[in-house]
Amino acid sequence: MRSNIDIAQDAKAKPIEEIAEVIGIEKDELIPYGRYMAKVPLSVLKRYDARQNGKLVLTTAITPTPAGEGKTVTTIGLVQALGRLDKKVMGALREPSLGPTFGIKGGATGGGFSQVYPMWDIDLHFTGDIHAVAAAHNLLSAILENHISRENSLHIDPTRIMLRKAMDMSCRELRNMVVGLGGRSEGGTPHESGFIITAASEISAVLALATSMPDLKKRLGRIIVAYTYDGKPVTAEQLNCVGAMALLLKDALSPNLVQTLEGDPMFIHGFPFANIAHGNNSILATKYALKLADIVVTEAGFAADLGAEKFFDIVCRANGLRPDCAVIVCSIRALKMHGGAALDAVCHADCLALRKGFDNLDKHIQNIHKFGVPVVVAINFFDTDTSEEIEMVRNHCAQKNVRCAVSRVFSEGGKGGKELAEAVLDVLEKEKADFRFLYEVDRPLKEKIKTIATEIYGAAEVIYEGEAERNIKLIEQSGFGDLPICMAKTQLSITDNPKLKGAPHGWTLKVREVLVSAGAGFVVPVCGQMMLIPGLPSEPAAVKMDIDDNGRIIGLN
Repeated sequence: MRSNIDIAQDAKAKPIEEIAEVIGIEKDELIPYGRYMAKVPLSVLKRYDARQNGKLVLTTAITPTPAGEGKTVTTIGLVQALGRLDKKVMGALREPSLGPTFGIKGGATGGGFSQVYPMWDIDLHFTGDIHAVAAAHNLLSAILENHISRENSLHIDPTRIMLRKAMDMSCRELRNMVVGLGGRSEGGTPHESGFIITAASEISAVLALATSMPDLKKRLGRIIVAYTYDGKPVTAEQLNCVGAMALLLKDALSPNLVQTLEGDPMFIHGFPFANIAHGNNSILATKYALKLADIVVTEAGFAADLGAEKFFDIVCRANGLRPDCAVIVCSIRALKMHGGAALDAVCHADCLALRKGFDNLDKHIQNIHKFGVPVVVAINFFDTDTSEEIEMVRNHCAQKNVRCAVSRVFSEGGKGGKELAEAVLDVLEKEKADFRFLYEVDRPLKEKIKTIATEIYGAAEVIYEGEAERNIKLIEQSGFGDLPICMAKTQLSITDNPKLKGAPHGWTLKVREVLVSAGAGFVVPVCGQMMLIPGLPSEPAAVKMDIDDNGRIIGLN
C-alpha cells in the first residue's frame, strides 16, 4: 500500500468553497487560506444559533500502545462512511502540533484512505492558530517580566512566577532554565523558568473553550501568571495586556474548514493535549458543526480515561453539549499488548494474550457507561488479524451487550467503514443517551480527584506528595475549589505508571502538585512525572522528511 503522503498528494480534492456550499456557507463568507482551507468567521456561524442540534458521536479508544489503535483514522473513516450512506455529516478534530509531528507521530491527520486534506498543510503550519497562541502566551510573559524588572507595583515574587515561555517544538533542553541574566538593565530579574509546548499553554485551553470574543477576553484575564510576596494571585488582567492578546488571537478564534479525502466537511480547530490539558477540539467547532449537520463525529484525545472523561466533565459542562453515542476504537494488536504480548509478537496469533487484553477494553466500556452514553466498539483492522481473533472480540462485546464492528477505513476509506457506520446509526435510532456527569463541581477538590481516581482509573486511594496538600488549600481559599478537575496523567496506562498495561485495580494514585487554570476554568492535579514539553525520540520523524525539487513532500506520515 502506498504511503499516507503519496495517497494524499494524489487525491483529487474539491475547492473549499464547494465544501462550504454543502453546509450552507457562501464563498464570499469564507476567509480562504489557499484553495483547500478556510476559516469560517463567527459572525457567519452565529446566524445558525437557533437551528436544532444534530446528533453527536464521540470517538475515543483503549489505552494507547506502540502497536497502534487508530482513533483518528477511524474518526475520519466514520465520517466518510456516513457520507456514503447519504447522511449530512461533519467531523470535528483537533489541530496537530509540530512537536509530535516532527518527533514521534510524523503526522496526525488520519492515514491510508481516511485522511483530512491537505494533510501536509494541516500537519505543519495550517492557518497559524498554534503560532498565534504562542505569540499571545509569550507576549503575556514579556509584559510580566518587564513589570517585575521595572516598578513591580504588583509586588510579584520572582520565585513564584507560574507562567513559562511557549514554543511548538519538542525541546527537552528548554524544560528548565534561568532567565534574566545580565543585570537589571540588560536582562531583567534573574529567576528560574523554562518552556512548555504551545499545546500545554493555558491559552490553548482557553481558545478551545471560549464561545465568543468577550468570553475569550474574560478567560484570558483570569489566567494566573504569578503570586505576590504575600501569596495573592496575579492575573493577566492586572497586567493590562488582555486586549493585545485577544488581538493576536482574533483570527485563531474562528474554526477552520477542510475536507476528507472523499469530500466530507471537517472543522479542525483547537489543540490542547489530553494528558496535560482537556484534550478536545474547540467548543465552537463542535457547537456549529452540530448546527450545520445532522450527525457530527468528534474525537477526544488518548483513551476514555483521559480525553473522553474530560469531554464529558469539562467540555459538556461548559457549553451544554450532550453526546448521543461513543465509539471506542481498539485494535487486536493493541489488545494483545495489554494482555502481555511483546510488540514484536502482536502480529502473530495469540488468543490467550487477546483474551487477557479484554480487561483494558472492558474498563473503558465501563467508563463510558458511567456517563450514561451508549457504546460501539470499533475494531481497527490490520492485515495480521485472523478471523478467529475478530470473532473473539465480537463475542466478547456481545456478552457485554455492546455493539461491535470491524473498520477497514485505512485500506478502503468510507467503503470500509460501512459496518461501523451502520452500527452507530443503529444506536442513534434505537437508544437514547442518559447523559450525566461523574461528579458535581461543588464538592471539595480532594473528593472530586478521588472520584476520578477510583471510578475511572480503578485506584484504591489517592496520596498527596510534596506541595500538593498546600496547593489544594490555597486553591480552595482563593475561591477556585468549585472548578472541574483536569487530571494530568500519563496516556500510556490507566494508572499513573506508564509501564503498567491492562486495567490494574487497587493501586495508589500519587498527586505531586495541584495547579489552577483559572482562565480555562479547571484545576489540574499533576500525577506522576508529567512533562509539559516533550523530548525527541532517538530517531525523530523529522529526519525522514523532505521535499523534492518539484515540491513533492516525502516522509510526512
